[in-house]
Amino acid sequence: MNAPIIEIFSSFQGEGILIGRRQIFIRFAGCNLSCKYCDTIESQSVTSGTELSVEETIKKVKALETSDLHSISFTGGEPLLYVDFINEFMDKTDYNFLLETNGTLPDFLSKINQIDYVSLDIKLPEHFDNEMEYEIFEDEIKSLKLLIEHNINIYCKVVVLPSTESKTIKMILERLKDEIPKNSNIPIVIQPSSPINKWKIHTKKLFEFSEIIGDYLDVLMIPQVHKILDIE
Repeated sequence: MNAPIIEIFSSFQGEGILIGRRQIFIRFAGCNLSCKYCDTIESQSVTSGTELSVEETIKKVKALETSDLHSISFTGGEPLLYVDFINEFMDKTDYNFLLETNGTLPDFLSKINQIDYVSLDIKLPEHFDNEMEYEIFEDEIKSLKLLIEHNINIYCKVVVLPSTESKTIKMILERLKDEIPKNSNIPIVIQPSSPINKWKIHTKKLFEFSEIIGDYLDVLMIPQVHKILDIE
């Protein structure tokens, strides 16, 4: 089985609750969304990747192993477009795995055989140039419920822009309160968009966002540390 892969590399996780962990990243080509803040534009097109088999991918991963390796990150693009490839890779190896997904493909997510961690992006309407219909949030909720049902270690990530308004964050929280039990203990990571210096005159907003979400759920404010360190 093959999948289009842009790159396989070793680095530190720069986002979310696994921040600072050494990982080997498998970046898939192709995405079902087109977010305007995307920092890996090349990953949106399937044609930007090189077709690799599971066996070839495993060989490349093993060549990058280090003593401090924590886990493998399936990233993209949208990795769930290649769920069968991912399942075969996991079946043939013995690592811990992180799936980084936009959460809009719950039917694909339901086919994942095993996963240790999931980072699920919650998209905002302003993330898209055309303010696309916000139906994708319904799919993200379905994915969240599915992961909770299967007791997966999950955290949600919300990328905020300097233009993001508190009312948008309130809308997200109110919906999560309706759908997600408070005792589910799902952390919500607020991630200020990079570069971080554009937040100098907007830091008050970050405190407001944190307070809104913290009213109901565990919340963390974490920028993209790999961008600050200037590493991949």
